[in-house]
Order: sequence, then C-alpha cells, then structure tokens
Amino acid sequence: MSSMIRHFIALGCAAAGLFIAGCQSDRPASPAASSAALPTMERVALGANGCWFKSGDPAFKAYRLAPELNSFSGRPRILLVPRKSPESRPLAVIQAEGHPARLQAFGPLLSEPVGTRITSDVRRWAAGGQGCS
Repeated sequence: MSSMIRHFIALGCAAAGLFIAGCQSDRPASPAASSAALPTMERVALGANGCWFKSGDPAFKAYRLAPELNSFSGRPRILLVPRKSPESRPLAVIQAEGHPARLQAFGPLLSEPVGTRITSDVRRWAAGGQGCS
C-alpha cells in the first residue's frame, strides 16, 4: 500500500472518530420506554379490562371500556362509556402524554363512589403494578 493511501485511511479514521465523539452528549439518559405514554396506557387498559370488565365486577357492569390507544395527538386514552350506549359522551377519560407519561383522568364517573377505586387502580397499573384491588 502506498504511503498516500495509508495517509487517507488514517485521515478517514481520525475524522470518523471526531464525528462519533461529536454525537455524544452529556444529557441524562431518557426514561425507560415503558414509562412513555403509550406503554403506560397499554398497561392501564389491560388492567382495566381484566379487573373491571372480564372479571364481571358489579361496580363496572353498567359501563364499557373503549380504548383509544392509537392516538395521533400523542395522548393515548381509554374511555368508560355507558354499556348500552357506547356512542354517548364518555363518563370517564383516562389519558397520558409525554415521556415519562403524565396521566390525567376526568369525567363525572370519577365523582361517584367508584371514582376512588378507578384512581387508585390506574395509578397502580401506570406505575407497573399488576392485579386487581
């Protein structure tokens, strides 16, 4: 190999090293992917479906779960709607956005006696907990 080719190879390696070093950052690592809005709301939806609806819990017999996880707004959510009128206005909305996820829950159902349970279950599932209360 000629000295000119070796010189270009060495120069290319040095440039690549500088490029890679320039891409590194002192920023802290981002939160784990499971703390983002979508995986958080997926956990909440699975917990709600299993504990509130598939279990036959009488406190939720009058309602239906309507997950809206594929959100173009960046806010995946689940809705609790009247069982016999799913097209009606939601009685409860639970949504998340951001990374780490920031949860919001609102609607008239949260002012009912079952609202305390909804809030505690959602917090537990969002934090990674499992099971029913």
